[in-house]
Amino acid sequence: MDGKIIVSFRKYLLNFVNPSGTSRGILRHKSSWFIEISDRKGSGVGECSIIEGLSPDFINEIQYVSVLNETCTKLQKLLNNIDKIEFSYSNYQFLNFELQDFFKSIIAFPSIIFGVEVALLDLIAEEKGILFDNNFSRSRASIPINGLVWMGSEEFMQKQIEDKLQAGFSTIKMKIGAIDFQKEFTLLNAIRNRFTKDEITLRVDANGAFSFSNVLPVLKQLKTLELHSIEQPIAVGQIESMGLLCAENSLPIALDEELIGVNTIIEKEELLSAILPQYIILKPSLHGGVTGTYEWIQLAERKNIGWWITSALESSIGLNAIAQFTGEFETSIPQGLGTGGIYTNNLPSDLIIEKGYLKRIIN
Repeated sequence: MDGKIIVSFRKYLLNFVNPSGTSRGILRHKSSWFIEISDRKGSGVGECSIIEGLSPDFINEIQYVSVLNETCTKLQKLLNNIDKIEFSYSNYQFLNFELQDFFKSIIAFPSIIFGVEVALLDLIAEEKGILFDNNFSRSRASIPINGLVWMGSEEFMQKQIEDKLQAGFSTIKMKIGAIDFQKEFTLLNAIRNRFTKDEITLRVDANGAFSFSNVLPVLKQLKTLELHSIEQPIAVGQIESMGLLCAENSLPIALDEELIGVNTIIEKEELLSAILPQYIILKPSLHGGVTGTYEWIQLAERKNIGWWITSALESSIGLNAIAQFTGEFETSIPQGLGTGGIYTNNLPSDLIIEKGYLKRIIN
């Protein structure tokens, strides 16, 4: 490396345009921490994004900041003893043994892993802003994405649906479990009455809202709407029950929260073999960063399990990195990405959405 390396971090509080309903309650603000790695030539920035109550590495701010302090101190010392940072763009991992050991030491902190990975990639990028050199990053290709309908009142959800349809999205993802299911079913049914499955793809995300004892009738009712899939129909930790639902295949099932905290390749292999889901959903900030996400992709493809990548409420810093990483793969399935327009104070972004496709605009 060229000169002394400095590693630092700072907090950034993101404010929602509209209070947003999730399975973790109503969100009005969200915290992120930006890690900056700098030397005499330049600097790289990555985002450590957490969702309280969901991120496995966040207990409270005091604990999290303590881990960040320790991580940055250790990383700074390590980097000042490395001649050159090397990264494999075919296996998506850092090749320096010192960095591999470092990431193993923080394997339980996926949001911090992702922030450090992106900061390092930004630092060593041959061309500023190009973390992964592909057609999406070069603004030569776009990524199909779904239009997300947040939890809320029936009226609020209906308005979001109309907005997404007007914006040209061909895949609509609706969070369910917030209001009476029959009202949610009515909203979905209204879309299906207007559009066939070939015109509009429907996904739902239950966030574990149903119990194993009552979920089968729900899945069978949703199947009549020719839905693409349902995310996490029952709560995490019910491995046998989730496996039975996936084997039943009343409706294709995508694992989401079920993957959180499953960190080693052996654990990942065991989980996928036990459940055999139709899909898995990958969030780098929750599922081991870039390297951890790629491990999930490799394991899933060996078992013919579909996958897509989504953001986890990152700012434009994290979103840009996730989108560029997603651009590395040839996939026609809509991803769960956006531009960060849900925040009033997001940082500038190169990302735009046009008719259900995410594009990166560069000068």
